[in-house]
Amino acid sequence: MPGAPVLTDEERRARTVITPEGVRLSITLASRGARAAALMIDLFLIGFTMTATTLLLVWMAGGIGISERDLQAGTARAGALQALVVIWFIAMFLYRNAWFLSFELGPRGATPGKRLMGIRVAARGGGIGADAGGGRLTTEAVIARNLMRDIELYMPLVFIGGAIEAGGDTELAGWSGAVWFAVFVLFPFLNRDALRCGDVIAGTWVVEAPRRKLEQALSLGTAARGASAETGAQYRFGEAELAVYGEYELQVLERVLRDNQPEAMREVAEMICAKIGWTGGKGDERAFLEAYYTQLRARLEQGMRFGRRKANKHTPGSG
Repeated sequence: MPGAPVLTDEERRARTVITPEGVRLSITLASRGARAAALMIDLFLIGFTMTATTLLLVWMAGGIGISERDLQAGTARAGALQALVVIWFIAMFLYRNAWFLSFELGPRGATPGKRLMGIRVAARGGGIGADAGGGRLTTEAVIARNLMRDIELYMPLVFIGGAIEAGGDTELAGWSGAVWFAVFVLFPFLNRDALRCGDVIAGTWVVEAPRRKLEQALSLGTAARGASAETGAQYRFGEAELAVYGEYELQVLERVLRDNQPEAMREVAEMICAKIGWTGGKGDERAFLEAYYTQLRARLEQGMRFGRRKANKHTPGSG
């Protein structure tokens, strides 16, 4: 009896998800090494930014030339120094807490470290505030996964710091912190999707992001002309046909084009045709989708210039 086929690492990390639109997409989970490297890069960048900000504010404080008499008298220069101290506390808080939140809530769903490693955060479904698999990340999901990071990474420091401040047993606190840290570090090795606790609670996972730009994936000249290079068909869409979709649908369509999966493109093309009342495009799905993507993007960008914005197909308004 032949043995089971040996899967490569990439094949073991391959998954198929169904988006809220009912489209099947293939994704590849990020490796544990890539995630660890991305975290190290982000922590380095956060530390570097904190240090640079601190040195800049110290230099500014030195330029004020404040003396002890100024501090006692509460002069304007003393007030300026106090303002710098407040700015420092605010900056440290934002670097510490808003770094991951702001980047992961962005359109790329990735911090600078994740972008360098070619990975991003995606909704898995089943957690706090997360849409179905392949859907957009919600604010609740990103907040949940990052609050858990604080518990995973910084709680050991609380153990040790509390013991030092109270004059307690620092050795016991150190061992407690090490055990706590080890539990959360090993957690991704105990499940097949390499999820950390924050991913489980938030309903997210980290996946590989396509490295090539969408412009490189588009057929040369096809999208701009709205014409098919294979059939010669012309795809021109009117205002009413483009108005049914918004920014989120544009992002889904961009991902489908970038991934270049024939089955997914066929399903999306059929969905769009049914929505806008078209019958053309069958057998020529990529050219159809490229033309629709390009014209929808141009329409949305024009709407942004005139102060109009449509987040998705459920948002009322012209765009």
